[in-house]
Amino acid sequence: MTYDTLPPARMEPFTERCNEKDALLQSEEASERNPVVTSSERVYKAIDLVKINDEGVKHAARHIRQRLLAETYTPRTWRTHDLHICPADPYDPTDLNNKRVLDWIFLISALNFSFWSEKEGTPDRYGVEWRRGWGKDERIVHTGYWSLVAAVDRALEEGIPITDPTYYASETKCSDDLIKYVFRQADQSKESMPLLAERIKVMREMGFILTNSFGGSYQHFLSEFQRRHHGDGTAIDLVKMVVDTFPSFRDQFEFDGSTVCLWKRPQILVAETWAAFYPASPSLPHPLFPGKRGPVISKLTMFADYRVPQILHHLCILTYPPSLLAKLNAKTYLPSGSREELSLRTASVVAVERVRQEILNIIQAEGGGTADDGSIVSSVVIDFYLWDLAKRLEVGLDTIEGIATEDMAPIHRTRSIWY
Repeated sequence: MTYDTLPPARMEPFTERCNEKDALLQSEEASERNPVVTSSERVYKAIDLVKINDEGVKHAARHIRQRLLAETYTPRTWRTHDLHICPADPYDPTDLNNKRVLDWIFLISALNFSFWSEKEGTPDRYGVEWRRGWGKDERIVHTGYWSLVAAVDRALEEGIPITDPTYYASETKCSDDLIKYVFRQADQSKESMPLLAERIKVMREMGFILTNSFGGSYQHFLSEFQRRHHGDGTAIDLVKMVVDTFPSFRDQFEFDGSTVCLWKRPQILVAETWAAFYPASPSLPHPLFPGKRGPVISKLTMFADYRVPQILHHLCILTYPPSLLAKLNAKTYLPSGSREELSLRTASVVAVERVRQEILNIIQAEGGGTADDGSIVSSVVIDFYLWDLAKRLEVGLDTIEGIATEDMAPIHRTRSIWY
């Protein structure tokens, strides 16, 4: 499936602000309601294949809470990744680098899909050779998601303005051959970047829309977003505008006569925008969500991909039936939108919501209240942590102690632009 075969989006119009207090609260609740949660709960129950283990949720919640609340993992962790391009700290609204950072985040999120390889674990898989990170001399081969980031960073270092929407929208300035050069594989790799033709289509579409409707940048898109919301737009409001504006961010399917919204990439776009510009103290206002409500990041869900279900199963949060485990172990392809694939993705969304609620319950039971603003105990940060944990476990850089685990099952194999 490619984005041009997706059913039309079914988006509710943005609610009008109202002066009456009760009506305002109702409007805010409606605008912040995340269709991903309601869709996932419905499909999870209807398919009844992948199941959530309540005991696993409780045990894993305590483990994850220790990591999150010990401040070993916070929204600011985003800035510590060597390949990320970060804004000035503290935030400076006049800094011209803000546009560069935002356009970088937009392109990375637009192309953040399908990095699994049939040659997993071998030097033959697709990889990109570049520095270990900005300002580092050592060169390594980056694989998986980091191959995308390294390729974009390498192009910028080479003077190719690949993150500029007005540039990659133009087939004259930025030919298909140039894009293929940007994403060229390391000499040792025996495969090229997966779904490269689809990635080029996504870049053209995104670049065209930003150039023709939003002044040629994600920064201008955000300005228009806040203008529409009178400066009080939240994270879920931004996700809805992204989905409504860009067809190739519209990660949704028809199931039993209604639309299932999963929205992995639009939510991660907003979450990474939030994390990159997250202030040094939670008490400070977020510069990109300046309204009195702030970003309300707790309204976003985890990002339903193939890596997080794997670690949720490993942590005994999800249980797989033998039939599904057999398919995963046999590396059977699961079509995008299939019953099994939707079960994996929707169960993951519901499971992480339950983990988050369990963490809040633990804090409240210990007398800590639930004063957290969603910055730490949010499905977004839990997802960031789980994804990083899965990658660290994969290369032996982390261990899980004190809770029961299952053997690490293979990821599910689905080729899709959605994740």
